[in-house]
Amino acid sequence: MSGSPEQTGSEPESRDFRTNLEDRDDGSRGQGGGRGRGRGRGRGRGRSLGRGSDSGSSDQLGARATDFLGPPLCFGLKNCMVGAVIGRGGSNIKDIQYTTNTKIQIICGDSEAEVKIFGSDYMKIKAKAAIETFVKKQERYNLESSIHNATSESSVDNATSQYQDEQKVSTSTTVKRAQPAIDWDQIRAATSEWEQRKWADLPPIKKNLYIESKETSVMSKAEVEKWRKENFNIICDDLKIGEKRPIPNPTCKFGDVFEQYSELMENLIKAGFEKPTPIQSQAWPIILQGMDLIGVAQTGTGKTLSYLMPGFIHLISQPITREERNGPGMLILTPTRELALQVKSECSKYSYKDLKSVCIYGGRNRKEQIKDIIKGVDIIIATPGRLNDLQVNNFINLRSITYLVIDEADKMLDLGFEPQLMKILTDVRPDRQTVMTSATWPKTIRHLSQSYLKEPMIVYVGTLDLVAVNTVKQNIIITTEEEKRFHFEEFLHNMAPEDKAIVFVSRKLIADDISSDLGIKGIAVQLLHGNREQGEREQALEEFKTGDVKLMIATDLASRGLNVNDITHVYNYDFPRNIEEYVHRVGRTGRAGKSGVSITLITKNDSKIASELINILKRTNQSIPEELESMAEEYKILERTKSEEKKSRKYQGKPKEFQSLD
Repeated sequence: MSGSPEQTGSEPESRDFRTNLEDRDDGSRGQGGGRGRGRGRGRGRGRSLGRGSDSGSSDQLGARATDFLGPPLCFGLKNCMVGAVIGRGGSNIKDIQYTTNTKIQIICGDSEAEVKIFGSDYMKIKAKAAIETFVKKQERYNLESSIHNATSESSVDNATSQYQDEQKVSTSTTVKRAQPAIDWDQIRAATSEWEQRKWADLPPIKKNLYIESKETSVMSKAEVEKWRKENFNIICDDLKIGEKRPIPNPTCKFGDVFEQYSELMENLIKAGFEKPTPIQSQAWPIILQGMDLIGVAQTGTGKTLSYLMPGFIHLISQPITREERNGPGMLILTPTRELALQVKSECSKYSYKDLKSVCIYGGRNRKEQIKDIIKGVDIIIATPGRLNDLQVNNFINLRSITYLVIDEADKMLDLGFEPQLMKILTDVRPDRQTVMTSATWPKTIRHLSQSYLKEPMIVYVGTLDLVAVNTVKQNIIITTEEEKRFHFEEFLHNMAPEDKAIVFVSRKLIADDISSDLGIKGIAVQLLHGNREQGEREQALEEFKTGDVKLMIATDLASRGLNVNDITHVYNYDFPRNIEEYVHRVGRTGRAGKSGVSITLITKNDSKIASELINILKRTNQSIPEELESMAEEYKILERTKSEEKKSRKYQGKPKEFQSLD
């Protein structure tokens, strides 16, 4: 130990933090992350980052780094921030190098590290900006931690003071003291102050962009009510507490909304649309006035364009340029990859003013997605899981988002994405404009809307009660598990050449089993479930859309986001886990004004949903089998008997009260 700097007093040895592009895929591990952060602070000692212990000399690393012509871009970096920039195992710095095609050296000094970036001038600036993003993220984290620690220390001081007071009490007397009250006012004040500092540097948002046409403005109240009733009984409400705002009149023609935006109108007319759908007619004027909106409508009613078109106008109307915005302006969150890809397709089809969009979802190459984001993008379409991954690793800036869409919110909650959603929205400015769409309106969605929207308006088409589309004939077959295959084979035998059917099953194993049997019989079939690779899923959807394959076996993965307008039959081989999913399955057919047929197999195991299913059938004037009604009655009687037995056991188990004989 005699040669250590601490004992000899000699100057500490200085070594370089260096990372190399060639190291990104060789399976080696660099030193960084938590270890780098701890050891690099106190003594100013450097470590070699690149190929780990097998990397060879640091001179060799430096030689490869100087292969780029021109001087490096140099700047200082606090030693305490080096670990955050490098990332665990060097992951952050390697990703920066990969996406910017640069080489980066970080050389630690006594108090400050020197960063050298080699590459083209443009990419060097990009890499520096990426590093600064990591630094800002770490600084915000440190600030949050300091607020939390200050609150905790206050509580500890109060507890210590109380303990000392109690020690002064005589040990012969037991005294119970109340715990000190938490100073919630102090906590709220600290949180409010932190929030103000966090968003203080952001530019203002321009929200009210609506110019009402003369034809829309002169509609009388009676005309508006008549139009809404004739268009699937549209109902609007203002959820603002207190004085209500006037609900805008519906826009009956594209020109009533987009007269100032000729390019948007041309795209809509070119796509073959003659007029807005009911949800679009009522949603567009509300969103363009800058208000938050909840849109509740059945699948296939045009919900996607109801938020996309105003979103395009919102983006190009902001007071700052895209370059000044320094990040995406619109974020669309979807529950599944298939729905994300469908929204991306619509976004590209109706693109406006060269707005760039990117689709972010799990199963696709992560580095390619990061590269797409760094190139610059206006619209992010993402699933919560992958977006949350890129967010926590500082590869995406959500502070620039001013227009947020939560699409198919009910499915988002069904899949358990609320924790990721909460984390994502902590980095989105609170004064954003938010649009939430859903096909159903359960209590969970009402709670979600209260958490993430501010004084929204709600527009729903038809009814807030669950109802399947009127253009679908719903057939119910009461059977047994053993007879299901017989009924399915009978359906296949009766399929016409022009028919196209999607078959829903409850489990991946059943899907594989049916698909395998049909393949052996020479029947062309495609398969769609979560265990398939993303490329296989996309190929299956493409073949089904084009008609190369007329039969698709799927789990509930395909109950939403499957935009195929010529599906003639939906076959529910297994009943879904809830009645909401049944409505979405049925909605895969009877789209775009066409008619369709759904066939659903019901067994005794499904008796608990019989009553809810009967309600759905009644609302669309469908025939109800007597066996289904009997099943519903039997289940009610069974539940009533169980409830009475439970009450009886509870009463019998209650201890008797004895009176004193005194």
